[in-house]
Amino acid sequence: MKTLVHFGILALAILMVCTAGLSGQGSEAPPGKGYRFTIEKEIPSTPVKDQHRSGTCWSYATVSFIESELLRTGKGTCDLSEMFFVREAFLMKADKYVRMHGKNNFGSGGLAMDVLNIWRSKGMVPQEAFTGLTTGDSLPVHGEMDAVLRGYMEQVIKNPNRELSPVWKKGFEGILDAYLGPFPAIFTHGGASYTPGSFADGLDLDPDDYVVLGSFTHQPFYRQFIIEIPDNWNWSSIWNVPLDEMMEILDNALEKGYTVCWDADVSEKGFDWKKGIALVPSEGIAERIFITQEVRQEGFDSYRTTDDHLMHITGLARDQDGNRFYLVKNSWGTADHLYDGFIYVSDPYLRAKTIFIMVHRDAIPASLKSRLDL
Repeated sequence: MKTLVHFGILALAILMVCTAGLSGQGSEAPPGKGYRFTIEKEIPSTPVKDQHRSGTCWSYATVSFIESELLRTGKGTCDLSEMFFVREAFLMKADKYVRMHGKNNFGSGGLAMDVLNIWRSKGMVPQEAFTGLTTGDSLPVHGEMDAVLRGYMEQVIKNPNRELSPVWKKGFEGILDAYLGPFPAIFTHGGASYTPGSFADGLDLDPDDYVVLGSFTHQPFYRQFIIEIPDNWNWSSIWNVPLDEMMEILDNALEKGYTVCWDADVSEKGFDWKKGIALVPSEGIAERIFITQEVRQEGFDSYRTTDDHLMHITGLARDQDGNRFYLVKNSWGTADHLYDGFIYVSDPYLRAKTIFIMVHRDAIPASLKSRLDL
């Protein structure tokens, strides 16, 4: 998934190497305009990064989530490479795009499941082994690279030779080598030599321990389905559960010290990055908002709720009136930001605008874990 610039109005129903990041529980966040937040639960996370001019939030959010998993499990702090996953995902996207004769999505966007798939097949690497910065920029600037890769793939699927050559993949990988750097087959970290696979194995985490869940009525509950969003180029599946149970899983995870990877719509006017707060538009004006399953689904069906952006939920908070908010780590840097790269997301906003969440299987309440046969 990549961040998209687009605005809509939600139909409302009334009724409806590694460093720990956050301060201690119960601390009060700096006051936003009209809001004061008290943090009730903070789970350690690594420093906020900046995806800058790239559509790679999916990698930044999921890598941040993995880094918090390393902290949670006592593995210490580790600065993992986001661009390693970006490079390998492009290779997988290109292969599928050709096999589908150009009838599949191809671009910079992706999902958390893409990171899990690459982790399984290729491993992962620390930032120092693969920065993805080859052009002299200190942060990702991918406009030209994205356009060149897209143009190359369009010419390949046109098939001007009336038969694909055996070298088109080498040409594609050559572009990635130029813009991001060659695959780090062997690298040194902490005085030892690794491959991406051996480095990942040494972290002692298992990509199969992570579960992706959403809540939609156009598919059966308690089953997996291929989530129908454009950036799901790899046709990954998620579990489908009722809305209240999705929220129960989310809250249970945070309360037990597990962070959550979050895929959401950020196109609403209520998502105000400058003020550091995300609200359903009429929330806080005259009435309390409760988002029903039906209102949530209508937003998705009408394209008002779209797959825009991935972030990392790391804590729980209350505003001055006692309303629940979620502390969310973004990947848009910290410069001149009210909450140093974090945003407070209201409970109604999260209910309405979530596409899916990803959690460790042990963060799911036992009764729901059993029902999903996890």
